[in-house]
Amino acid sequence: MTLYIGVDIHPYRQTVAYCRTEDGEIRFRSFKHEDKGALKAFYGGFGESAVIGVEATGSLDWFEDMIFENGHEFLVGNPYEIRRRAKSRHKSDRRDAETILDLLINGEFPSIWRRSRTERSELQLLSFRQHLVQQRTSVANQLQSLARKNGLNRFSISTKIGRGTLLSAKMDATDDYLRTSLYALYDDLSGRVKKVDEALNQAVATNDRAALLMTHSGVGVKTALALAATLGDVSRFQNSRQVVSFVGLDPLDKSSGEKKRTGRISKSGSRLCRYMLVQAANRSQNPQLMETYQRTKSRRGHAIAKIAIARRLLINCYTMLRDAIDYSEFCRRGEVGLHENALASE
Repeated sequence: MTLYIGVDIHPYRQTVAYCRTEDGEIRFRSFKHEDKGALKAFYGGFGESAVIGVEATGSLDWFEDMIFENGHEFLVGNPYEIRRRAKSRHKSDRRDAETILDLLINGEFPSIWRRSRTERSELQLLSFRQHLVQQRTSVANQLQSLARKNGLNRFSISTKIGRGTLLSAKMDATDDYLRTSLYALYDDLSGRVKKVDEALNQAVATNDRAALLMTHSGVGVKTALALAATLGDVSRFQNSRQVVSFVGLDPLDKSSGEKKRTGRISKSGSRLCRYMLVQAANRSQNPQLMETYQRTKSRRGHAIAKIAIARRLLINCYTMLRDAIDYSEFCRRGEVGLHENALASE
């Protein structure tokens, strides 16, 4: 006897369809997430472990913890595939829960790979840092605008000389208030960025895969953590093309008939990871990356060349993770043609 539970989950409520294979009867329940007591009583009251399936969505951590506390098996499915396999075009919470239940019972539930809690936390920190930096840049631009308004020359907001120049300039009451407030915001954001950096440095100290990636030229703490957390277990990829597609750096094919055309990159993966890769590739002193950049820039321009070396850097990092080798060993294999032959065979 096996218990299956299909859950159509929303931010504040969920609809459940559950069935025991012993009798085959499908039952339905609805819960509001604010009523944690009813949820715990339901999932903990079966007296046996169950197979529970949900569509992939955000804010699942608390629900996942509740499921594991009761010893249930938790599966997360591809929403597109679940909807595509639905027997009816009609859509409601009960129908969606029943569709998930039916796929679980028939062994057709389209499970997807899910990152670990640690990897999700690292990506959340990286994303939060990115937002803080963007806000700080906006504040710095407003300070520059204030300086131009008062006839000051261009200078760096973050330097001690620039700060002294702007703070010592004579301004009216409104501009003086804006100057003081903007610098307070700038300092507060800088302090928060520093604290996030400290947390990221602690995270990379216990992350062997990220430490391995940091041996590559140009790859720092943030890029290494972003890549390690985004890719996860690289053994699930069959070749480098799948990795490039997963991150969204693969060019789209827009060919038709005799016309062959390659379009822009798909951007189907993590935008943060792509940004980090471009920044790291620009800093890298890897000879192959620099050669690729110059060759592509002469034919296609600077923007496309940056994407090309980011894609090449991603393949380099994938190879290092796949073979568990550091950058020096990667370069040695490149000198004797080992990793080039491996990429060519893919």
